[in-house]
Amino acid sequence: MNTYVAKRLGLFIPTLLLVTIIVFSLMRLIPGDPAYLRLIGTDGDAEFTQEQLEALQAQLGTDKPLVQQYVLWVWDMLRGDMGLSMIHDTPIIDDIKDRLPITLELTVLSLLLATVIAVPLGVISAVMQDSPADYISRVVAIAGVAMPNFWLAILMIIVLVNLFGWLPPLGYADLWENLIFPSIALGFYNMALIARVTRSSMLEVFREDYIRTARSKGLNERVVIIRHALKNASLPVLTISGWQIGRLLAGTVIIEKIFLVPGVGRLLIDSIFARDFTMIQAIVMMVATMVLLLNLVVDLMYGWVDPRIRYA
Repeated sequence: MNTYVAKRLGLFIPTLLLVTIIVFSLMRLIPGDPAYLRLIGTDGDAEFTQEQLEALQAQLGTDKPLVQQYVLWVWDMLRGDMGLSMIHDTPIIDDIKDRLPITLELTVLSLLLATVIAVPLGVISAVMQDSPADYISRVVAIAGVAMPNFWLAILMIIVLVNLFGWLPPLGYADLWENLIFPSIALGFYNMALIARVTRSSMLEVFREDYIRTARSKGLNERVVIIRHALKNASLPVLTISGWQIGRLLAGTVIIEKIFLVPGVGRLLIDSIFARDFTMIQAIVMMVATMVLLLNLVVDLMYGWVDPRIRYA
């Protein structure tokens, strides 16, 4: 197991380094000088001198060679310094600290709702194959995969307002009061996909010899399903769940904007419209790092769920 963990960590570090290079390079490919864009203002008609432009470039560090800018940026990130917002001159780390817990709450709640509903739905669909319950489950899963989460979010608001005369609370004050509807909209696709994967995995496991052996021994059907079938069918579900966490983090961008949730996703959208390049760079790097860490955790969980992987 130690060798398996060492190999995973050995792949994580160079991948993270490659991500920093990609994020840094993409921000530098965006047309326009950040110092110039900041000085002309939002209206684009502000006046400034060449000395002011050069002074701001020196303050932002954009007058240095790209390699030096990259090294300084990575070093500052390692020290927990994400720089200052180009628009508000406030520490970026403070803005992220205020908003990140809300985004994490939304992501975790969405994944929790999706998993709690999807796994039993997939198991029931597999156990009762070709029954009305199976057909209903498959229709719900196909509909969930087909519907974009932003369309579902808008549809939820329209239905609640027009049919029930009740508007879901826009903004954020309480976890269950303000995030339940965004979580449903964000996690519905994940629920559908996990349900389909669970059903397929369970049907495949049901055809294995050890399931027939367990049933021939007279074991209770519930024991066969939960202890033998579901456990061995969980690896594909774990794989797709780990990938879905990254997708959920990306999906919070549009969902937070629709429901006016003050999370990191909404901050990213606002920063893009304001062309706050330092904020965009910090948020993208943070999200990319979180996704890589989550993938590392999922890889390590593989070895715990299936011992054959750690010895391969």
